[in-house]
Amino acid sequence: MISVHEAKNIIRQNIRALQAVTVELADAADCILAEDVYSAIDFPPFNQSNVDGYAIAFQDVKENLLISDRIPAGHHEHLSLETGQAMRIFTGAPVPANADTVVMQENVVVLNDRLVINDENIQPGLNFRPVGRDIRRGELALKGSEYLSPAAIGFLAALGIAKVRVYRRPIISMVITGNELQQPGKELLYGQVYEANSFMLKAALQQLHFGEIPVFYADDHLGRLTSTLESALSTSDVVLLCGGISVGDYDFVLQAATDCGVEKLFHKVKQRPGKPLYFGKIGDKIVFGLPGNPSSVLTCFYEYVVEALEIMMNNKTRMQNMKAPLVNDVKKVPGLTAFLKGFVEDGAVTALHAQESYRLSSYAKANCLIQLDENETEYKKGTVVDVHLFP
Repeated sequence: MISVHEAKNIIRQNIRALQAVTVELADAADCILAEDVYSAIDFPPFNQSNVDGYAIAFQDVKENLLISDRIPAGHHEHLSLETGQAMRIFTGAPVPANADTVVMQENVVVLNDRLVINDENIQPGLNFRPVGRDIRRGELALKGSEYLSPAAIGFLAALGIAKVRVYRRPIISMVITGNELQQPGKELLYGQVYEANSFMLKAALQQLHFGEIPVFYADDHLGRLTSTLESALSTSDVVLLCGGISVGDYDFVLQAATDCGVEKLFHKVKQRPGKPLYFGKIGDKIVFGLPGNPSSVLTCFYEYVVEALEIMMNNKTRMQNMKAPLVNDVKKVPGLTAFLKGFVEDGAVTALHAQESYRLSSYAKANCLIQLDENETEYKKGTVVDVHLFP
């Protein structure tokens, strides 16, 4: 067995970002830009009103101004303000030539198409968005390697950018193994358990903005499992195998991966839960062999798979780390790094009950994992520990 630190380093050393692709802007959310993006327009593209009100020339602010026109948002005609005039204007509308200030409608009085301004705090340029205030044509909008957040997507859309180059999102598939598995909603026969891992992993991947994930099912038979894994590898960058990775008579994942040409990079990590964890690669494709017990599956997913996926997208990991004092005493076995289901609240972390690898009841309430050092056996209340927050 290798340590958690060694396992994570092996993963980092054997994965690289996938190639860049051009995608529609609407499909680029949560991706990483692969090249710099420059603005093709000034933004705003014209002098623009920031409020509903009246466009004026500041030099005429003390005059009784004639309201000569109305300018709604989307108005296409180029208008020009004459001396002694004002124009009714609405938020987002183009400010007429010769106007440099917009007075809010709450600060005026209108009598017989004449405007009287009652704003002691008025200044030149008030409520006025000059052309190019946010960005000028030809300027750098976003650097390559920047994360495309909802705001970044909106910014690029406002600049008229329809397509961008991003690092490709990996294609993921799952292979679920086990003769004992039954689908939820069907009758549970003696000796069977309901299959939960695919539902759990698909939900976790959806949180990371991965879409439809194909799921393959294979019983505990080497030939059939090998064929299923070959099919998954043919269409995927990442294959997540659940179950069958231990050393039992019906655990065929390790042999099936070898028969498919997957190079084993490690198998078994000094941790609990998830000790049988497997990681391998074939070309640029990677394979994780996750244990079958649900808590082990999810722990290995958060601790290893999430970072691997982020590296492939040239992104930073979503697993944020912090330190927090324990609310309760904790004991653990020596020689294994422990990942405990925890709950962070008000700056402190509680180690939840039901830590066994087959139990999900406490995981359903957890918002973090608590990492405890492999050489320690006892942690007292108030001890500051490492906490890994879920994405």
